[in-house]
Amino acid sequence: MEDRLEHLETKMMSAEDQLDELNRTVWRQQQEIELLREHLRQLAQQLKTLQPGGPGRPEDEIPPHW
Repeated sequence: MEDRLEHLETKMMSAEDQLDELNRTVWRQQQEIELLREHLRQLAQQLKTLQPGGPGRPEDEIPPHW
């Protein structure tokens, strides 16, 4: 009975360690996702600044005979 209890305790400690590691991994990934979202937001803003009226507006194009 003592061996079974020790075995279960060992398995439980291992499961807790794995859960802690998974939690750390998820936290790091969430931080990276937030950073990537911010970069994407900044890039979208830069794109809007470079193309204020949107791409391909006919009035912005120079006629071919010019």
